[in-house]
Amino acid sequence: MKHILLTGFEPFGGERVNPSWELAQALNGEVIAGARVMAVQLPCRFGAALERLAEALEHVAPVLTLATGQAGGRCDLSFERVAINVDDARIPDNAGAQPVDVPVVADGPAAYFTTLPIKAMVAGLRAAGIPASVSQTAGTFVCNHTFYGLQHLLRGQGARSGFMHIPYLPQQAAAFPGAPSLSMETLVAGTRLALELGLSAAEIRETGGQLN
Repeated sequence: MKHILLTGFEPFGGERVNPSWELAQALNGEVIAGARVMAVQLPCRFGAALERLAEALEHVAPVLTLATGQAGGRCDLSFERVAINVDDARIPDNAGAQPVDVPVVADGPAAYFTTLPIKAMVAGLRAAGIPASVSQTAGTFVCNHTFYGLQHLLRGQGARSGFMHIPYLPQQAAAFPGAPSLSMETLVAGTRLALELGLSAAEIRETGGQLN
């Protein structure tokens, strides 16, 4: 059977839960469009996240890989367009590392684009009533580090891969008055559909740009 690799992160920044890992666990073992989901937790640590990711890619040999991460303050499922070759950490990672202006891969290209049909995925989710958007930046913390590393590891292989940011869960948002959140039910339904579309959809040409 074909496999989908779905990754999430351990909690970070003093949080007790990371919705990306809760989401990955919820879908672990499901069969979507003939491919079984394999969930893997990544450490929220520069370097170590890519080591674990490389091990998982070798073990699972996925036809599609979707890495996910928490983005407190976002209000939807955000599909990242581009990963940049820089680590610039506003806060320390879970090992206390805080790199500043360090390349993810020495002598690597400046950026990689996702190989997922993200505009088709966003359109499909919106049609199903699930909030989704194309994002132009994955930041410069461990999420972008992982996204860049993923695309670098899979370069030239033809496999579909990319990164999705998700909002807080409601119980997390309660500690941040006014912060948006999505229920686990919505996250699971949206990600399930996103994976199905990611496997089969052709990319579409429609606006997904931003003014700022």
